[in-house]
Amino acid sequence: MELERIREPLLSWFDRNARILPWRENPDAYRVWISEIMLQQTRVEAVRPFYERFLKALPDVFALAACPQEQLLKLWEGLGYYNRARNLQAAAKILAEEYNGVFPRDYEKILALPGIGPYTAGAVASIACGIPVPAVDGNVLRVIARVTADEGDVLKASVKRRVEEEVRKILPKDRPGDFNQALMELGAIVCVPNGPAKCGECPLGNLCLGRMRGLTSRLPVKASKKPRKVQERTVFVISDGQRAAIHKRPEKGLLAGLYELPNLLGRLDRGQALEKVESWGLKALSIQPLPEAKHIFSHVEWHMTGYAVLIDVQREKIKEDFLFVEPERTEREYPVPAAFAAYMEYLNVRLGQERFR
Repeated sequence: MELERIREPLLSWFDRNARILPWRENPDAYRVWISEIMLQQTRVEAVRPFYERFLKALPDVFALAACPQEQLLKLWEGLGYYNRARNLQAAAKILAEEYNGVFPRDYEKILALPGIGPYTAGAVASIACGIPVPAVDGNVLRVIARVTADEGDVLKASVKRRVEEEVRKILPKDRPGDFNQALMELGAIVCVPNGPAKCGECPLGNLCLGRMRGLTSRLPVKASKKPRKVQERTVFVISDGQRAAIHKRPEKGLLAGLYELPNLLGRLDRGQALEKVESWGLKALSIQPLPEAKHIFSHVEWHMTGYAVLIDVQREKIKEDFLFVEPERTEREYPVPAAFAAYMEYLNVRLGQERFR
């Protein structure tokens, strides 16, 4: 199929069906950039409250560059992948210092900024700057694979590069941003990844080779991923009745620099958990088991067992660098990853998305 045939029906469909989204209302480079980073591996509806709160607190490059890191991570709390927030700030500092706070109207210079790959650079360059470059994400890969009946493994870099070149050749010079967004939109709401594609609603239905050949359910092709590693962990909800213990994670590694409930590798029974609490220099008045919980990261799963521990208020002999903080302050000030959400509930602390419900 000649792929350029999709241009007109796709743009016509987008003009009629594009969702009203806050980052589309005023698509300057900063707003597009923040939205695209937030939308990586996160649903549109989930991103809305984070985006609006983030833009209210940090409305421009200079505000983002100057933001204290703990405040930035708190604003990001619940979105996961916290290095993305750190890279946002690193890029903002470069934009503030070298470009006077304005994104360069140059794809290669945008691509050179920390945390920005070909997709994000293409989205910012095309949507905000009108530069005719592709922005190929998972939605676009799926649409193109189905429309062209391409059985290449979309997880391979070579296949993605080939699709980028195919899209580059058909980009309309007068509407590159709209065309890129139309492909993404089609993949998000019609040519969907989970469940059957809505071929009856698709503006490309009469052009789609995948549909004609009955291949839509098996396209795009993706090689099987390695199974995630499973880690058993024991989590402690330690409180003196007014304040609860939190702990800052190391500045490198998983969840770097965030705050957590005290925890350790392994599955401890009640007696072992009590012994551990006492080894920290804490006097336990009671210890109660909590329900098990699970959290899935990209490459590892935490299978957690928990204990609620009420301690004596005297803490002079604590051997760990715990902070004892009022729960309302933790919710307001300290960035805690969603991995601990199930146990933070016992302190009436809401994290991330739960704070917006």
